[in-house]
Order: sequence, then C-alpha cells, then structure tokens
Amino acid sequence: MKKKVAVVILNWNGAALLRRFLPSVCAHTNDRLADVVVVDNGSDDTSVEILNREFPQVRTLLFPRNYGFAEGYNRALGALDYEYAVLLNSDVEVTPQWIEPLLAFVEAHPDVAACQPKIRALREPEKFEYAGAAGGFIDRYGYPFCRGRLFGTIETDHGQYDDPLDIFWASGAALFVRTAVYRAVGGLDPSFFAHMEEIDLCWRIHLAGHRIAVVPQSVVYHQGGASLDAANPRKTYLNFRNNLLMLHKNLPRQEGKKILFIRRLYDTLAFARFVMLGQLPHARAILRAHNDFRKMRKQYTRYPDKNLLGQFPETGRNITIDYFLKGKKRF
Repeated sequence: MKKKVAVVILNWNGAALLRRFLPSVCAHTNDRLADVVVVDNGSDDTSVEILNREFPQVRTLLFPRNYGFAEGYNRALGALDYEYAVLLNSDVEVTPQWIEPLLAFVEAHPDVAACQPKIRALREPEKFEYAGAAGGFIDRYGYPFCRGRLFGTIETDHGQYDDPLDIFWASGAALFVRTAVYRAVGGLDPSFFAHMEEIDLCWRIHLAGHRIAVVPQSVVYHQGGASLDAANPRKTYLNFRNNLLMLHKNLPRQEGKKILFIRRLYDTLAFARFVMLGQLPHARAILRAHNDFRKMRKQYTRYPDKNLLGQFPETGRNITIDYFLKGKKRF
C-alpha cells in the first residue's frame, strides 16, 4: 500500500549528523505511514557511503551539487510522489509516535495545509528550541517570534503551550506540509538560499487561503546551528536580507513601502547596537544585507492585495517595544 508521508532530510556534508540523528528518525517513524528520504546536496564527505552501508532502509536522492536549503527541498518534493512531506532538519531527534499526531491533525482539518510539532532544545531538553518552539508568529514589522521564545528569551516547557493552535509560520526544522499546496504556492524561494524561507512559504500558504497549526502532541528535539551558528555573520546577513525580501514580496505595494521604511529604521538601530558592542562583522553584514535587498527586490513584480499584518493573531504587536521597553519576556 502506498505510503502517505515522506520524511525528507536534506544533507550536505553531514556524515556525523546522519550517524547521530538518523537512527532516531528510522526507529520512531511509523514505516506503515511514511518513508524516510535523505536528499544529498552534492556532499563530498562520506555521507553517501554511510547511507548506503549503514541505513539501507532509507530512500536516497542524490544531487550533483549543493542547491541550498530552499532549492534542494523544491527539487526533492518535485521528484517525490507523496501526499504529505515533512521537511526535517538533519539535526533533529524525533520521539516515538511523532508522525501520527501530525498526520491525524491535517487529515481531520482539510483546510490546514501545514503544521509543526512542539520543538524542544536538544542541548537543554526542558526548554523550547529557538527556531519554532511551540509555534511561530510575526509582528507588524516582520519580526518573527514563537510561543515559548521572544527574541533571545526561551521559556522552559511546563506544558503551558500544549494546545493545538493556529499559527502564522511553522518551523522549517520540522515542517509537515501538503505537497500539492507546497507546489501550488511555489515552494521555498530559492533566492533566500537559507533562513526565513519557511516563514515566507507559510505567508504565501496563508495568502492562498489555508491554515497552519502547531500540534504539540508531537515532540521533536532540535540541536540547531548545524549549518550556521548564530555567531556567524553570514547568518546575520541572511536573516536581515531575507526578512526584508519577505516583507517586500508578501505585502501590498503601497502598504509594504511604509512598513519597510519603519523596519529599516529598526535595522539601523540593530546596526548601531552591533557597532557599540564591537561586533563589526555583524554590523557590516546588516549593511550588505540592505545593499543586496535593494538589488534583489527588483525580481519581485507581483504583490498581493491583502495585508496579513495586523489581521492575523499577534501580527498587530510591536515585539521590539514589548520586549525591550515594556519588559515582556514571555509569549
């Protein structure tokens, strides 16, 4: 009988990660419901050899070069024929029966196009994980935050967010999605390469009229920083550049101009903060992000007629003011 779900893991030179995390995915993924598929992005380490020798039960797709996170997944989901896919980071450890609640939820709610599990931190298992936690939201100027994480403040999981809930974005660390919807909205934006691309995708899923949810009855643990550590200026560059691109392409033209103007003022404050802290590589990364945004925005010439910011739950907030001036550290 054909399986409904492909658990798709994108790998690039991640031999050590495969050995560390793939055993839990194989052990705890119900093989009556799902296939585990590792997509190799042109690795030149021993990844493919390890897959062939140590994980013969895993299906593999081999690409000739590194297409990045976004285009790698687009090519993979274009080549695979499953009703659902889970975009699972290679540094995620899953728990027993993690796939069943996600599948059951979307099948019970046909208008839900994507969802995520509860994501906890592998290094501090009692805490939520930065990139996703118990569901993602966005504020009026495009700053992402989570149920369980505001900026750098991460909550301990006491079961306070164990209810399924509609969210603005589901984490790319463990994104369960209907493949037909994924393809219909254009998949992940390859221009992003990595970072923010799942928020951009979820924004387009909402604009297409679908819901996105978090299903905390499914739990996974994410190591985080496997591709780029937070201390890497490259990550700062991608986050700032891609956030501007995301706002530019997903907002109505005139409203988007106003929001981007204010957002870029906030980015100026972030630049000044890095300078004062002596973190000059990160300050230069913000300058480069804005320069490249001005060049790249020209490729986007179609804009939606609906502004989700201020209409979707939590999008009316100014998370910067709430966090830094009002001292609100919890969701």
